[in-house]
Amino acid sequence: MRRRTVAAAAIPLSLALVLTACGSKSGGENTPNANSTSKSSDAGISIYGTNPQTNMLPANTTDAGGAKFVEAMYSPLVGLKPEDATPYNLVAESITTTDSKVYDIKIKKGWKFHDGTEVKAHNFVDAWNFAAYGPNAQLASDFFSQIEGFDDVYTKDPDGTDGPQKPPTPKAKTMSGLKVLGDYEFQATLKAPFSVWASKIGYRVFAPLPDKFFTMDPAEFAKNPIGNGPLKFVSYTPNQSIKLTRFDDYTDSSKKVKFKDLEIRIYSAQEAAYKDLLSGKLDFMEALPPSAKAGGKYKQDLGDQVLSANLQGISGLSVPDYLPDYKNPDLRHALSMAINREQITKTVLNDGYVPADGWVPNGVKGYEPGACGDFCKYDPAKAKELLAKSGFTGKVTITSNADGGRKEPLEAACNSIKNTLGIDCTFVPATDFGQFRQMIVAGKLTGLGRSDWSADYPSIENFLNPIFRTGASSNDAKWSNPQFDAVMAQADSTANADDAIKLYQQANKMLAAEMPKIPTWVEKGVGARSKNLKSAVLNCRRLLEYSTVEV
Repeated sequence: MRRRTVAAAAIPLSLALVLTACGSKSGGENTPNANSTSKSSDAGISIYGTNPQTNMLPANTTDAGGAKFVEAMYSPLVGLKPEDATPYNLVAESITTTDSKVYDIKIKKGWKFHDGTEVKAHNFVDAWNFAAYGPNAQLASDFFSQIEGFDDVYTKDPDGTDGPQKPPTPKAKTMSGLKVLGDYEFQATLKAPFSVWASKIGYRVFAPLPDKFFTMDPAEFAKNPIGNGPLKFVSYTPNQSIKLTRFDDYTDSSKKVKFKDLEIRIYSAQEAAYKDLLSGKLDFMEALPPSAKAGGKYKQDLGDQVLSANLQGISGLSVPDYLPDYKNPDLRHALSMAINREQITKTVLNDGYVPADGWVPNGVKGYEPGACGDFCKYDPAKAKELLAKSGFTGKVTITSNADGGRKEPLEAACNSIKNTLGIDCTFVPATDFGQFRQMIVAGKLTGLGRSDWSADYPSIENFLNPIFRTGASSNDAKWSNPQFDAVMAQADSTANADDAIKLYQQANKMLAAEMPKIPTWVEKGVGARSKNLKSAVLNCRRLLEYSTVEV
């Protein structure tokens, strides 16, 4: 393993993170700080939403439905500018390291929670320890695994997996690698150097929690949560809406919102939301339904209300490793080569997507064209040959939530598999996104499952570790490969960022052999605002940048 000798001078966060090709465009006055000098409005806005998967505690929220809420409610240490993803310190005053292993973090004084209490260093440390502690069963607990002492607070079943058996009680409740150095300073020591850490802690699961959280049942707290973000909680009615209102004492002036109330309206179908957008009953959608994209209809419908962004995300189909019929790599390759990505992206997806050629999207540093090789190319003859070699004679299913415009392209993928291979393929819709994710987590897929991924933070590592490492939080396929894990561990512990990327690329290439996830397409990023909004920005994580909205 190659390591660079690190100079004694601290590495500033601004030099630790680099990201390009993450711009955003829209009609109207669409600059990130277009509203920074405008007066606040008492008007409210509404945006498209889906039912969250969980109770929406920061470290328990890894889904798109909950992200819109958590992004508004909580502010992490690090922010990313919407126009180019340039990193900056948000709650952090400074983040420094001399070796990419020990990080000294100072936070800004005077930052407030919604209950008026001050955000202090221990609020981060306590929140991270809660998230990592296995019995608390937070979905994102694995994101804290690089911190020294994580293995003492997080345990797995006796067979080494996160299965139905009850794991043994952890040795400790707090990680030894976290130390509070004062009211506004703490230290994080990792198991090994990790060049991506300063970027990773900008992800929402690393948000702080107020003192009140630790005095009550987490489930009760989640019913009336308290954050430190620009918007505070009002109410949540499942299948209907999540309501928030402006936090007037929010600390960061550049991220303050200029509207009064936010309603995240929960829809079962994008088409209904789109109709409301056109009529002015809904103010923002981060994605448009296939019916609106057909023939470029949305351009005529919306004109300069269209928003665009270079998204950091990729769509795919997880192949459950726990289903015997699907474990055969020949079958996985056959299914992938039977999907006509070019045709589906041009017709059903109306050029709003491009075919995926690997597991990392273009625009992420470390992306390599064609990482999937021929296995992501439509080849009917080869697909039939591999199917025959696999011996599979059963029925293929593709399961997904049907809302959010997911149904049509996956039905098309099923038809492509059916027509190419001559085997039955059926799209199996879940009631909503929350139910679908619960099915994934419980390991109850009957076949392929939609497995889309949007970057949590700007790194090739984020497209590999959470999805493919053994036992990782978003390893929907429940796939495990010791060789892959070993290369990832080496990459994670490489202090030099460029050397680490080379190792991540090496691990990325290994996925083609077993194909635990079939890459399908990459979204270009098209959303829209209503005429009620003067300006808005769709950021590269496909979220509304709340601070850019002018009513």
